[in-house]
Amino acid sequence: MYQDRSYVIAVQTNEKLFDGMYISSESPEISFRTAKFGNKYLLLVVGSGHKTGDKAVNIESAYVDLENYALNLYSDAKVLYKWSTEDCVTLDKVPYIGEFSNLMPNVFVATGFKKWGMTSSHVAAQIISDKIQGIKNEYEDIFSATRLGPIKNKEELGTNLGQVVKSLILSRLTIPDEKFEDIQNDGGGIVLYNGEKVGIYKNENGEIFAIKPYCAHLRV
Repeated sequence: MYQDRSYVIAVQTNEKLFDGMYISSESPEISFRTAKFGNKYLLLVVGSGHKTGDKAVNIESAYVDLENYALNLYSDAKVLYKWSTEDCVTLDKVPYIGEFSNLMPNVFVATGFKKWGMTSSHVAAQIISDKIQGIKNEYEDIFSATRLGPIKNKEELGTNLGQVVKSLILSRLTIPDEKFEDIQNDGGGIVLYNGEKVGIYKNENGEIFAIKPYCAHLRV
């Protein structure tokens, strides 16, 4: 699987909003839904998705693109909130639901929802509860977590492996350009100290906390 990131803006408008949830049929993929906010509703606009960690993406531009999209629909649209979310995506875009491993029949997994958590979690609940009760679910083979089908997607697999290798190598070789003295109180960054990268955080009182900015498992 790989991680994919999407952005959300919550928009206020004086125009009457629709009831329901919709998604565009063409690119860019944009989805719309409403959420109650006090005595009125806000429009949630979701999109600008990309693989997590893609440094070519400008985060602010992602939000601006969504705002412009909303303004095309509602001329008085005002952004009240904005945030981003990440989700797991499988190579064949179908969630993994069922036994975690053929060697562990009583351990179940539900993941790779591709940002369709509300729908997919309902499907997962049905499949896994049936498995616990020993009932054959008609959809369990489609979502089998032990299927080998996704590996056939060689293009996506190759892209993911390439990105991982590139990220790990660059994270090791890139020299931080931030200086220790440049870090303000209640801020942080990666600096070079005695020839090694160090993650630094200064709290509001200037007290310093330091960590090694590497994964404890992969050592990268």
